[in-house]
Amino acid sequence: MCIKLNRPVTVDILFEVFIFLFLFGITTSDEQPANFVFGDSLVEVGNNNYIASLSRANYPPFGIDFGRPTGRFTNGRTIVDIIGQELGVDFTPPYLAPTTVFPVIMRGVNYASGAGGILNLTGKLFGDRINFDAQLDNFANTRQDIISNIGVPATLSILNRSMFSVAMGSNDFINNYLAPSVLIEEMDLASPELFVTTLLSKFREQLTRLYNLGGRKIVVTNVGPIGCIPSQRDTNPAAGEDCVTFPNQLAQLFNIQLKGLIAELNSNLKGSMFVYADVYRILEDILDNYTAYGFENPCSSCCCMAGRFGGLIPCGPTSSVCRDRSKYVFWDPWHPTDATNVIIAKRLLYGDHNDIFPMNVHHLIQHLI
Repeated sequence: MCIKLNRPVTVDILFEVFIFLFLFGITTSDEQPANFVFGDSLVEVGNNNYIASLSRANYPPFGIDFGRPTGRFTNGRTIVDIIGQELGVDFTPPYLAPTTVFPVIMRGVNYASGAGGILNLTGKLFGDRINFDAQLDNFANTRQDIISNIGVPATLSILNRSMFSVAMGSNDFINNYLAPSVLIEEMDLASPELFVTTLLSKFREQLTRLYNLGGRKIVVTNVGPIGCIPSQRDTNPAAGEDCVTFPNQLAQLFNIQLKGLIAELNSNLKGSMFVYADVYRILEDILDNYTAYGFENPCSSCCCMAGRFGGLIPCGPTSSVCRDRSKYVFWDPWHPTDATNVIIAKRLLYGDHNDIFPMNVHHLIQHLI
């Protein structure tokens, strides 16, 4: 059936048609869902480059296998970078980058910030950082930008199909509760049980807000075995060759309650699909069976300056860097290498219920809300 045009075809009309088709292609593609990322330095891609923070990774040797330093706290890619590549999506850009504007934001945005945490006080020793509350504020701005361009119904349709990744909590222990009491008072004020309960209460509010802003497919990672990172090993030498017990106990206490929170949210928030990603279990398996995964060093940082495990001083231009990063589990005192991130990412993508529950990322993307 032909459609009669009441005005001649002009360059302006053709441009309007092109824009419509461009936006239609973006907003209806089920093959490449948008990915909105919230978290800390484990998944940051450069937001802290734009704020007055001591927590930065925009200098060598960070990014040595990525091609250049970008603000990623590893030698290569983050877990969400790798998941995005597996899904056929470009790297999700940092929210604060001047180029992260419409229509780029239609494919997703990364809001993560090194030193950021669930609690607003977390990471204050590093100066500026973007905690989870502020990251949600930034997402609300992105959401409004999309609405302004394509309207409410189309925006909600996009958000229904999009994936939301949340990797928060580690800093609330490492750079808050476990920090020296002369610097952070949290440890003197609360028992571990009370601190974790307070943390989960705040997290419940934040995840509910994410749902209210339109998030439906939400992957929440638990806290990894933080007692095994080089910084904890070097600051707790009495543990010897073993992981430090108390930080891991704190992480496990948090993770048990987080799994219950995920079940609660799925029951109470209509149409939601929250997924619990057990990064603790995956990384513990890597550390216990490191040779089976092709690693040679499961304890020390590849980029090191001082300490038995290279965990006393942050990675920097004057640090020594291991020749083969693929043989190390840890890149620096706190963060995994690209090689480790690949294993974690693929187990979140395709793993069974022991790794990620109630479904893996591959199935979540296909899940109809």
